[in-house]
Amino acid sequence: MKKTSLLQLTALFIILFILSVAAAESYAQAYKLLVVDSQQSYPYVGTRDSMFRRLASFGFVEGKNLTVRRYSVGNDARKAEEIFRRELPNNYDAIFSNGTVVTVAAKKVALGRKEYRFVFAAVTDPVDVGVIKDFTNPPFANFTGVCYPAPVASRLKFIRDLMPQAKTIGLIYADMPQSHSYRKWVESALQEEPQLQGLQVIFRMVPLITGDIEGQIKMSELAKKHVLELNPLVDVFLSPNDQMGAGKPFPQMVYRTATKPLVGVGLAEIMEEGGATMSLYPSDSSAGRQCAVMLKKIFEGEDINKIIPEWPKENGIAFDLRKARKFGIKIPIQMMEMAGDNIVK
Repeated sequence: MKKTSLLQLTALFIILFILSVAAAESYAQAYKLLVVDSQQSYPYVGTRDSMFRRLASFGFVEGKNLTVRRYSVGNDARKAEEIFRRELPNNYDAIFSNGTVVTVAAKKVALGRKEYRFVFAAVTDPVDVGVIKDFTNPPFANFTGVCYPAPVASRLKFIRDLMPQAKTIGLIYADMPQSHSYRKWVESALQEEPQLQGLQVIFRMVPLITGDIEGQIKMSELAKKHVLELNPLVDVFLSPNDQMGAGKPFPQMVYRTATKPLVGVGLAEIMEEGGATMSLYPSDSSAGRQCAVMLKKIFEGEDINKIIPEWPKENGIAFDLRKARKFGIKIPIQMMEMAGDNIVK
């Protein structure tokens, strides 16, 4: 009887010891990730969700060995700064700054502080923002990541291929850092790309209004007067590479107001009745997967200064054939094949 009890106690001790070791190992392998989104909308949600899916495929699973703290700031830079000042001392292994607004705020709070390792996504121009120098060399500070846009020249050539008679483009944008960078890229492309000779772009700007859908609606209402002004002057409108362009209210307003087609900046403007006729867009899924690889390297101890920033590795195209017919645009068969399922018939 005593021998049986001793064996039972020994077995219980061994089990408890194994469980304690496993718990200690699990604790030792736990990682902390801070996620701050500019908004709860395209492209931030798709990029973030793709990032988490790829992290899980690598074995970094939220609720198991990955603890995540999430915020969304509604494009409010001051709110983003407050979050970073409050959260950064909490010993995160990495910080995911998802969008231009939050990355600018992160730079103000923590640029050069090597104890904080940032992976950015959906940032239009991280070079102009000042968190990296280029996409060919290792980071100079504590930021790396994946920028957002499809190349400007590619979007303009996309228009030229589909509308060879188009000469004038209207681009209305919000007063945001990424928008000013994008305008400079457009102007440079028009000057430097031989294939774009003869194109001109007329720019108009509206004030930035923060908030998620409410801000997009108000900015679109302000942009309407510019659409009415430019409609008789342009052959096509181009969605801005900013939060106004990425939402639904602006492209829907352009479609209701203008008699000229709109080239979108994302996929939702085509597939979710956004109002655009065609779109060449960066893949948010690709960007998210690329960011996950960078986060994995940081979790595994790699120096962030060895992780070179990247452009999105994939772009896509999409068409609304009903709108294309309305505006007299013929879509080549090869482009429709490239679009695949991203076609509204």
